[in-house]
Amino acid sequence: MQHRYTNGLTAAALAAAAATLSLAACQTASGAPAHTASTPRAAAVTVSGAVTERAAEATGSAEVTGSAEVTGSASATRSVSAASAVSFSPVAARTTSSTTPACAAKALKATAYEASVRPRGTGTGAAIVQFKNVSSAACVLRGHPTVAGAGNGSPQRTVPLKVTPKGKASTVRLAPGGKAWLKLTFVQVQGEADGYCVSGAKPSVYPTLVVGLPSAGKHQVALDEGVFAECDDKVTATAVSAVKPA
Repeated sequence: MQHRYTNGLTAAALAAAAATLSLAACQTASGAPAHTASTPRAAAVTVSGAVTERAAEATGSAEVTGSAEVTGSASATRSVSAASAVSFSPVAARTTSSTTPACAAKALKATAYEASVRPRGTGTGAAIVQFKNVSSAACVLRGHPTVAGAGNGSPQRTVPLKVTPKGKASTVRLAPGGKAWLKLTFVQVQGEADGYCVSGAKPSVYPTLVVGLPSAGKHQVALDEGVFAECDDKVTATAVSAVKPA
């Protein structure tokens, strides 16, 4: 009789635990926020029952201690493990683009010819210098030039000319075969024969000029016809441009 009574108490404890679990599940289903109900998690239930038999002095009794521990819920709190977590960065994906390099001196072929628009006089007046990309890769030019007269056509015997920059510099990208230009306007020689300078100085005559561009080297150029005749060793120079000047 004592064992049957004990087993009955154990069964009662299990039934009470099951009722507690059912009540907790109902409360969770009815009280959980709508956004968590869509991701239910299985509840973990631990039922522990302990039956302690105590000697009854008169009628005999058994003390039953039992607990039903319910862990988990219908995802009241959402947890994502580190292994399955996915993070998204709001920062846009980086794109790396290589900068087109400056044109090397050897990548350029420089030529010069007399400009159609030039100061009145008998000297050179103005000249256009053309740069052509003769390499197989794109490159860039930028800036105002340096200018020097080459004595007897030799770059080693140059006479620097004072350059007055004209206009704003901008970067010019040259594809293979592409061209860019700048214009040099001199202090014009006046008169006939050897001519004269308004300043009273003697005109200078250079078979070639040495024209340099920032990061693109120096280039010796000759006019397609004649020589460079100018006064005062001064020149006004535009920045290199993708638009051919007149």
